[in-house]
Amino acid sequence: MNVNFHSLIPRDFNDNSRVWVYQSNRVFTQSEALQIEELLKNFSRDWKSHGTPVKGFANLFFGQFIILMADETAMGVSGCSTDSSVRFIKNIEQDFQVELFDRLMLAFIIQERIQLLPLAGLNLSIEKDLVTPDTLYFNNTILTKRELLNKWIIPVKESWLSIRLFEKKAFELSHDSLN
Repeated sequence: MNVNFHSLIPRDFNDNSRVWVYQSNRVFTQSEALQIEELLKNFSRDWKSHGTPVKGFANLFFGQFIILMADETAMGVSGCSTDSSVRFIKNIEQDFQVELFDRLMLAFIIQERIQLLPLAGLNLSIEKDLVTPDTLYFNNTILTKRELLNKWIIPVKESWLSIRLFEKKAFELSHDSLN
């Protein structure tokens, strides 16, 4: 699976631009994706903070991830403008009957496809070697453009999930030493 998305990120945004990632619980159909891309374009064009335009960017990635970005070097994003973005995303959620706020579903690239796994099932996925240290993981906890470019799609071993891998390895070592 080609994970090169860097060329789609605006170069004229500051590296510290704020980023929000919303992961859908399913891939959007082509028709839905076209509609959503138009909604995102309109939202980013009309996004305001206290009546002043926000230098914003919004796009759909891999047919499943909505990314919003605000370059705050000229104008900061206020609570009201952040609230408007959340309302906008909730409207997409409702209109397209998807979940975009479920932080307990994790996205990985497994067998050349994006696959969602529940956090509660991660240990089993690790035990079955479905998720390995080198499995690519969508780290949706990123907060800036710099992190989006460098830390969004990373091997599990470089993510906060690596502690789960170390727990498995420690268990295996202790179990092996008992035998």
